[in-house]
Formats: sequence, structure tokens, C-alpha cells
Amino acid sequence: MSQKERQRYHLLQMVLDCKTTLKEASRLMGVSYRHSKRLKKRLISEGAKGLIHGNRGRPSPKALNREHAERIIELSQNKYTNFNDTHFTEKLKEIESITVGRDTVRRLRRTNGIKPKRRRRPKRHFKRRPRSLQEGMMVLWDGSPHRWFGKEKPPCCLMAAIDDARGRLLEAFFLPYECSFGYLKLLDSIVNTYGIPVSIYQDRHSTLHRNDDNWTLEEQLAGEQEPTQVGGALKSLGITPIFALTPQAKGRVERLFGVLQDRLIAEMELREIQEISGANTFLKELFIKDYNHRFAIKPETAQPAWRKVPRNVDIERTISFRYQAVVGNDNTVRLGGIVIDIPEGPGQRGYAKAKVEVRQLLDGSWRVYYKNTLIAQTDPTPLKEPIRAKPRRKSKVRAASEEQWVYMASAARGDIFTKQLRGHID
Repeated sequence: MSQKERQRYHLLQMVLDCKTTLKEASRLMGVSYRHSKRLKKRLISEGAKGLIHGNRGRPSPKALNREHAERIIELSQNKYTNFNDTHFTEKLKEIESITVGRDTVRRLRRTNGIKPKRRRRPKRHFKRRPRSLQEGMMVLWDGSPHRWFGKEKPPCCLMAAIDDARGRLLEAFFLPYECSFGYLKLLDSIVNTYGIPVSIYQDRHSTLHRNDDNWTLEEQLAGEQEPTQVGGALKSLGITPIFALTPQAKGRVERLFGVLQDRLIAEMELREIQEISGANTFLKELFIKDYNHRFAIKPETAQPAWRKVPRNVDIERTISFRYQAVVGNDNTVRLGGIVIDIPEGPGQRGYAKAKVEVRQLLDGSWRVYYKNTLIAQTDPTPLKEPIRAKPRRKSKVRAASEEQWVYMASAARGDIFTKQLRGHID
């Protein structure tokens, strides 16, 4: 007897012993008064056995018969040894004319000691991370490739950053695809509008995290790889990068994109916005403010954690693309077809053979620094995604450890990037 049936037996026995009424017993058993009379009659005529369901112990009329079960086990152990459960179930129906469910096949195989073809790892346990206490303590950012303007239009990428404490949308804009420029532009907007955050939670995209195994001699001595272009800007500003290992770890920014794919697409369809520049104007002027009005919450601590930009920090230089170069004998710096003339400096006749730092700002203009001193600057040229490559040398011997950031004028993707990017972001 089950515990439920034991409880019924106890209550009906109390009725027979005149210790309670049948009406009260039916209420406690959760059955109608009419059915309680039937149960009482069975108890009197058949005893406790009368309270057990009549189908208990009987085989189900829908159960797989023994012949089919034995046939399935035989086929599984011989003809279909290398088939997984689902594949084997399909072949039983197509070839052996045995129609049976996958769960039934799986149960038969496991009870007869046939192990699964592939062992599946158990699902990881994820714990909800509490929000940061103060605004500016942590920023989450990411890019979301999607067909934002409908199925007829090509996909593009929405770059967005959100504050962890408030759920406040700090910045968002569209680009042709996820790239270093997008993250630097996000960082520039955040720093100039709010201040410097304490940390940034991000994924391990190649623009954010070095995923290669190449180590230069300097990196080996330092014990760490040189960061990416975005990572270098974060390091210069003292922002702690936190890398997520799973999408669930940065769930708040993932949920943000879920809301944006719902609401933003509908709003743009309503306004017949079908191109990036118009969408960026709509985001900047209307949508971000409306989103924050509806979804931003108050942080647990009112005092924000944003840090002011120090006066001695040149934000334009810090948040830009960086390259290392050697000045030629003609006092020029050459980067992928770009030639920067360096004028004669005060107290120094020339800079030939000098190692310099070259910066391309987010507006495309160039600056050349020698020992933190600006020695040359040029007008804007096309923005292109930097890559890690070996510098050009006359010697045929090139050590793999000499890779550095290179401005590739010949890269096809860089040309496409320049054409698509021009005019999208002010």
C-alpha cells in the first residue's frame, strides 16, 4: 500500500470504530462523500486490499512486448553497435519496422548494460551574481551581431555598455561588425560622459583578449603578454578587465540585448529606420533615455564609484590605436603605406633610427611621440583594424617572437571596414 492508501485505511477504520464521521473522513481524504462510501464498502468486503487500485501490478496495454524488447536488445548489441540512441531509434523504424520511442530504447539499452555512445557532462551550476553596490564599480559591454533592420537587410553589430549596479544603458551604437574601434569608442564615450569605471566585465573576444600563444622576449621577461589595443587602453586608465568564461557569467548584458532585439527593432520598424546612421541618431537622441527611464534602478549605495580623469592624462592619446615604429633615415615613419614626415625638433637635428610610438586617434588622425613628446601629427586617414604580424625586415630570418601590432593598408577587411564605418559614428 502507498502512504496515501494507508492514510485512507486509517481514516475509514476510524469511521468504522465510530471515532469520526464519514463526511469528515471524506474531506480529509480529498474525495467526494459518494466515493468515500464506495471505499468504506470495499474495506468492509475486501479488507485493506480493497483500497489498492485494481490496475496495480498489471502490465500496461501499451507496454512493449517481450519479443520486441529482446529484438531491440539483440540488434543494439550486434548490427547497430555504433549507433546512438536517437539514430538507432530511427533505423528501427526505417529498416526493422519497429516503431518505438527514443526514451524506451534508451531505457532498454541502459538496463541491459549498453552504455551511451558519448558521455555527456552534467550541466554546470551557475549562481546568480549580486549587483555591484555603486554605480561605476563595474561596467559590462559586448557586441551583438544580428539582423537589426530585418531579414532583407544584411546583419550588423550593436555595441552596448551597461552599468552593473543600476542596469543603466551607458552607450549604444551600430557598426558593421564587432571590432576594436567599437570598444574604444564605447570606452571614450563612457569616460568622457561619466568618468573612469573601476572594472569592466567582458568576454574573450580577440579584440579584448589575446588568444594567441605567441610570446615576445619582452613578454616572457615581463611574465605577461602585451594586451590588445582595447586592453592597453584599459590598462593605461587603471581599469580592471574581468573576462567571462561563459555567456551566463555576463548574463545582464546578454539580457540587455534580448530586450533590445525586442524593443529596439520594433521601434525602428515603427519609424522606418533601415540604415546604421539613422539608427545611431535615434539611439543617441531618444531610445537610450527612454530605456533608462523604464529599466534603470537605484543602486544600493548612492555614492558613485566613477573616477575623474586626471589632468595629466591625454584621453585622446590613451584611447586610440597604438603602434611601435622606427624612424627612417629620411625622418619619416611608414605604416602600411602611410608616410608621416617628422619635422626637425628643437635642439635635435633629426630622429633617424629613433624608436617612436605612433598613435591613430579615433577620428583617424595620426600622432607620433618620442619619449612622451609629440613630434609630429597628420590629418585623418582611413581607420583599419590592427593585427599582430611580423615587422618587415630585409633579413630572411624572422623570429616568431617578433610579432607586433601592424597597420595593414593591404588588408581587404580593413578597406571594407573603412568604407562601412565612414559616416556611421561622429
